[in-house]
Order: sequence, then C-alpha cells, then structure tokens
Amino acid sequence: MIDENKLHLLIEKTKNRSTSDLEIEEILNKAKRAALKPSSEFTQTITLEDVATLLNVDSKNEVLMQKIFETALDIKRLIYGNRIVLFAPLYVSNYCINSCLYCSFRAENTKIERKALSDDEIVEEVKALQRQGHKRLVMLMGEHPKYSLDDFIRHIHLVANVTSEPFGSIRRVNIEIPALNIDELKKLKATNEIGTYILFQETYHRNTFEKMHPYGPKSDYDWRLDTMNRALKAGVDDVGIGALFGLYDYRFEVLALLEHARYLDETFSIGPHTISVPRIKKAENAPCSTDVPYPVNDLDFKKLVAIIRIVVPYTGIILSTRESPEIRKEIYKMGVSQISAGSKTDIGGYKNKTKDVKSSSQFSLADERPTSEVIHELIELGFIPSWCTACYRSNRTGKNFMDIAKKGEIQNLCHPNALITFAEYLLDYADEKTKKIGWNLIEEEKNSITNESKRNFLEKALEKTKNDTRDLYI
Repeated sequence: MIDENKLHLLIEKTKNRSTSDLEIEEILNKAKRAALKPSSEFTQTITLEDVATLLNVDSKNEVLMQKIFETALDIKRLIYGNRIVLFAPLYVSNYCINSCLYCSFRAENTKIERKALSDDEIVEEVKALQRQGHKRLVMLMGEHPKYSLDDFIRHIHLVANVTSEPFGSIRRVNIEIPALNIDELKKLKATNEIGTYILFQETYHRNTFEKMHPYGPKSDYDWRLDTMNRALKAGVDDVGIGALFGLYDYRFEVLALLEHARYLDETFSIGPHTISVPRIKKAENAPCSTDVPYPVNDLDFKKLVAIIRIVVPYTGIILSTRESPEIRKEIYKMGVSQISAGSKTDIGGYKNKTKDVKSSSQFSLADERPTSEVIHELIELGFIPSWCTACYRSNRTGKNFMDIAKKGEIQNLCHPNALITFAEYLLDYADEKTKKIGWNLIEEEKNSITNESKRNFLEKALEKTKNDTRDLYI
C-alpha cells in the first residue's frame, strides 16, 4: 500500500519543478477543473507527482503560497460552502499498555493519574458539553484490559442517550480508539450509534513508526495500517485517517496519507470520510513531544493543509485545539471543514475544571478558549458554525455521501441544515452579542439560497425552531 522508495523519489524528483510558477499554476488550474467534475476522489487528474511538486514549493514564496491558499479555499467553498462543523473530544479512559513516545498516556508514565469514568461521571461530562452547545462528540480511550471494548460500547449507548435542558442531545458519536479485529469492528457497527471510526497511522514511515512505538499492541505497523480495510469489510460506513505531523518529513506523510486514501477508494469505492492534521504538542513525560524529530513550522503546516484540500476536495479536514487561536484563524481559510472547540484531553475535564489538567491530559492544548468564543469568531469571519448530522441519519454516509458530494450537490443539503442547527445554538446557548451577529448571518445566508424549495423549507424550519421544535433537516 505504501511504497516508501517511490514517495522519497517523488520528493527528490520534483524539487526543480516546484520552482516554476507556470508548473504550479498548471497544477492548481487542473485541480480546480477536477473538483468541478463528478469523478472518483482519488483517481482525478492530480497525480502524486503533482502533489509532491506542490509540497516542495518554498513556503516563503508568498506569491505561490497565496495561489495555493486561494485554490484551496475556492475548492472548499465549491464543495462545502462556508460551513465549519464543530465537535468536542470526550476521553473516557486513559489506561494504556502502549509506549508511544509522544503521548502522556504511555505505560511508562507513572506520574499520570489513571482513571476510567463511571457512568455518572460520563453523564455529567456530556451534560457539560451540551451546555456549551455541542451535539457532536468524538469518544476516545486508551488500550488496556482495565477498560474493555465492551465497557466502551456500553458507554457509547449511554452518551448517545444523555439529554439536558433546554434541548441538549448528542446526535453524532464518532470514535477514536485502538485498532480492532474484524469481529470487534462488527460489534461496533451493530451498536447503530457510531459515526466515523477514526484511527491515525501516526507515521507512515515504517522505521520511524517502530522507533516511536517500542512495545505494546500498537507497535505492529502492518496491523495498524490494515485497520481501515477491516473496518470497511465489517460494514463501518465512514472511516477517518490522519498522521501526527512532526514524527517524520511532512512531505512524505502527506503523500503516504493520499496513497492510503487512494488505496481505500480503489479497493472499497470509498475513501476516508475525514483526514486529521494534528501536530505534535508537549505531553507530560513523553520524550518525543519536547524533542520533535521533524518539526513542522507554521508556514509548512498551512501549506500541507491547503494541499490536502486541493487534492481531496470531498474529504473533510479536521483541525484540533492543538493549534493556537491565531493559527486556527488562518487555517480556516485553507479548506478546513471540521474543528474541535472548548476541548479537554484530561479525564473528567469538562465537569471538573479546577483540577490540575497537566496530571492527566494526553497532550497540551494551544487553544483553550471557551466554545462560545470560537463560535463568535467564526461568525465574524463569515463562516456558518454547524452541528448538522442529517446525512448520518438519512443514509447519506459512505459511498452515498461521496456520490452526492462529487456531483456538487452536498452543499444544497448541508447549507440549510447547517443554518437550522446554528439557529438552535443561538436560541438555546448564545449570549446576546452572538445572537445579534448570528441572526444577521442567517438572514444573509437565507437570502443567498437560489433554490426556491430549499429556501421555503428553511424559512418554515426556522420558524418552527423558534417555536421550540428541534432537529429539523432535509
């Protein structure tokens, strides 16, 4: 699946080509044309050689970089519009038998407070998240017999059914948990509660992977790489992949990510639903987190995010609170479609805000703003904060979703649905300042809808929402 020699050769081969303005413009124009045509996500006219060429562009070349950024934003607007989906992570256990050198949950870290949340504690965590306005969560756990998959599945059902005043509910539970065998993945699918199954390869470079994972189940490179094959064979609708940038050359990691995505698309007729782009951040007693092998500077980070958007126009790109508010604000314009907000990476961190989070956090966060502040900023920037989950409950998942997206039709569904969830937030959780600019944005967006039936549906749905009806969607 991952041909390391080929990828390294492409990086070397395209260095000269990357200095040509004409070559870069040709690739970007080709990408725009490809995004307009219904086609396979990963068999478009953009080749891996083209991608390597873009990755080799000097990030200090402001002219070429601006062209890359503008192309990424144009493609994102074409497919997804100006929506940005919000979610929050929910850590339920930090027991772990692995030894990842970049993670504070690693088994050798004897200073961390180990814990698995009780049922009551999970309910309190979820209610705290609902009070922030969250309706989409990513549930996470470590890998340890003290907290089993059966425990996790029971807690998925629990989380999915928590409610709170005034209209708090969880409508989408994505999961980011260790690699599973096919029977375990079938058990997950059978819950009928999970959304996207997320698993990062961390690094696609085999030698680096083995160095960063000295022992434990996670140390098996091939088993981890094959996980998404097993997930799709088990019937999981949507999968999410990612790399932890900083472990190895970011150019290699992006090329390998795209090779992985292409393989899934060619094998199962569906690529990843999302690609995550985390950078290594400091973690307690995790040596690699303070001595990063291949640091990725901000310019290169913005470039790689934009290139991923250009090459995979229909795939969601996830940006976390690992990044600072300043960087996140810039990255929004590079094609990101989903962001976390108000996040905690410690166990019980949402309910218990006063404890020393360094003692149990997986890694440090650079954006610790409350969710409300992030939402206010999005509105001011002209983005629609969205908590839409309609596709997942209308069988618009997996290949069905991709087929709609590739025809350029997903925005016709997601745009009005996003505005309805945004209105719910304004009515239930927003302060007066946010309500004012929020309703103004909804009015502007409503008037921009040219499809009369969609606009009529939205107007009626907004009126019902104002009268305390919830969870309306196309």
